[in-house]
Amino acid sequence: MSVTSGKTGLSLTQEILSYLGLASKTAAWGTLGTLRTFLSFSVDKDVQRLLRAIAGEGVDHNTIMDVLTNRSREQRQVISRAFQERTQQDLLTSLQAAVSGNLERIVVALLRPAAHFDARELRTALKDSGSAEDVAVEILATRAPPQLQECLAVYKHNFQVEAEEDIKSETTGTLQDLLLALAKDVQALKRAEGPSTEGTWVLILTQRNPEHLIRVFEHYQRCTGHELEQTVRNRFHGDVQMALLSLASVIRNTPLYFADKLHQALQETEPNYQVLMRILISRSETDLLSIRAEFRRKFGKSLYSALQDAVKGDCRLALLALCRAEDL
Repeated sequence: MSVTSGKTGLSLTQEILSYLGLASKTAAWGTLGTLRTFLSFSVDKDVQRLLRAIAGEGVDHNTIMDVLTNRSREQRQVISRAFQERTQQDLLTSLQAAVSGNLERIVVALLRPAAHFDARELRTALKDSGSAEDVAVEILATRAPPQLQECLAVYKHNFQVEAEEDIKSETTGTLQDLLLALAKDVQALKRAEGPSTEGTWVLILTQRNPEHLIRVFEHYQRCTGHELEQTVRNRFHGDVQMALLSLASVIRNTPLYFADKLHQALQETEPNYQVLMRILISRSETDLLSIRAEFRRKFGKSLYSALQDAVKGDCRLALLALCRAEDL
């Protein structure tokens, strides 16, 4: 970000993230991913396997997914560069020509650098009023500081506009304040908006670290006799209510937040493949094992079984591979 705060060399994004503190949550940024660095990695072998998978008479979907869902995102980038060097062709373009539908969307998500994937999801959400608060809070509140900083830089580069500007143009009122506070300096927001009751909610939920906020939630319940979320439901409505409830859920238990989102996506008449892809891919190297455990605990069924029952088509194999295994 080019704009700096009063602290020398500290960007607005860095300052708000230093207040937000979500990155200190071990559960969110731990090593409980289902996808690890492949120890027997051979970039030449992988390039050859992918070439054979798309060069024959019939496209070998199983081989494509086996390679892409068993390599870390960093290893997939190495494969992409090597493929370009050896064939003078872009791997993503070549695979897009070979697959279609939801499988193509998964291939794109797996091969894009994480920051590019998040920037695209954020842009799409902000331009789609039906999902702005949900996806924006998910990305802005659950990515580690370096990830979010890179995402916002890519956003500006790819779309020639700051994410904050799109937030301002696509949202209003308290929802806008909340998303801006997650993406930029809280102090700037305070100076611009002045004191207000709604502003207090936004500032508290974005300035304090998670451990402190958990204690605040507990004390609030002791003092009022009901959970803070109930007050949010009574006081706020629409997109603002959903955004504040999502942020509270992230603060309380990040893996449970994602488990709930996955369950909701699977309960729709047609599974919400975009949500399933985004969460399984973005969390596969951080905390998907924790998400799986929360899913099994709350819903009495493993995430793997739920995916098996609900997901159809070519992308089924890829999503199951990212989930990895049954939780008994």
